[in-house]
Amino acid sequence: MKNYSCKNLATSIMNLPDDCLVLILQLLDRPIDRNSFGLTCHRWLRIQNSSRRKLWFNHYHHPLAKVSPHSYSFRLTKLLTRFQQLNFLSLSHCTELPDSALSQLQSFGSNIQTLYLECCLAITDYGFSLMASGCPHLTSISLYKCSISDIGLEALAKSCSSLQKVNLSWCGITDTGIISLGKSCSSLQKLNLSNCVSVSDRGIRYLSQACRQLSSITVSYCEKITGVGFHGFSETLAFVEAVCCKLEPEGIQAIVSGGGLEYLDLSNLDLLVARLDKIGFAKNLRVLNFRNCRDVRNAVVIKISKGCPLLQEWNLAHCHEIDLDGWTAIGSNCHNLEILHVNMCFNLRDAGLQALLFNGCRRLSKLYMSNHYSQISHFTIEQLKCRRSDVKIRDKEVQGTKHKNIF
Repeated sequence: MKNYSCKNLATSIMNLPDDCLVLILQLLDRPIDRNSFGLTCHRWLRIQNSSRRKLWFNHYHHPLAKVSPHSYSFRLTKLLTRFQQLNFLSLSHCTELPDSALSQLQSFGSNIQTLYLECCLAITDYGFSLMASGCPHLTSISLYKCSISDIGLEALAKSCSSLQKVNLSWCGITDTGIISLGKSCSSLQKLNLSNCVSVSDRGIRYLSQACRQLSSITVSYCEKITGVGFHGFSETLAFVEAVCCKLEPEGIQAIVSGGGLEYLDLSNLDLLVARLDKIGFAKNLRVLNFRNCRDVRNAVVIKISKGCPLLQEWNLAHCHEIDLDGWTAIGSNCHNLEILHVNMCFNLRDAGLQALLFNGCRRLSKLYMSNHYSQISHFTIEQLKCRRSDVKIRDKEVQGTKHKNIF
């Protein structure tokens, strides 16, 4: 076998084609190794730059120091010039980021598919229009707490008609903007409208007709939404979060009318719960959050426990009116239940806990139950630990649900 000197070996490595060097770079997992690759020579640095797909831009500065708009634009321009194959860009929390900085995306945004602009408070509708015109392939955008209006949202929707995931929480938009979004973005799949206090059932109703692929919608703290606008949604709608909403009985029925609902969060519901039993028709429901719905009674629990056989997690914390009949129904009917929240349920007593777990809920693995203010005896707790060692009792209270992140 022919012996190669170190010099010849080094020369052969440097002569590798770009495709091979790209494969080598992809095998380097640690950032320090990838940076070392780029520091080898100008050619390797160019390969590293062209291979980068994601960028998080953080303009850190002293809280008392004034950051000029030119500083933002200068740094962002340099980075976008260097990394021209980005498909993911985050500019979140750059609170002083000006419109002029976003204008750089007109030249460098053609490949960007995901864009985060959370808390970019200085950007106006003009800046959003500039950005949108340069990012035609955008599929996901987060505008949490941005100063976008209906005008800017309309420009965004028209230029980025392939949008699938949109976060507009805490934005000052109205039904007009939501209708513009629905008209242009028929492929919309996930939409967050939490704290959009000017959005009403009119906007939701239009989405139900125009966006037939919508699978997830959040309308928490939207005081003008009663739920009736959900009537007519397709069965693709699987996730609805409506915390602290003023839903009407007909609205509850409309939310479950599509037939595909799997996740429903109605915590802190401001409603006399006479029609919550309609949730019992949601046969595909897997996660249900009734936390702090203090008027939920046995009749509702019985109907849901029988009508939702796939239920895996149920949050009933602070539901004071449920007593033995309700707990017995859950134990008898909820055969797939894995997680149950019963913190601060004052009418859960020894007999109720025994009905729940001694002979029922065989798949239950976690029980969120605080011993403080509990009406359950220490003896029954010890019995439970012996008979159901597979159930982990968690003392802490969880405001939401554990399954939320899978949607």
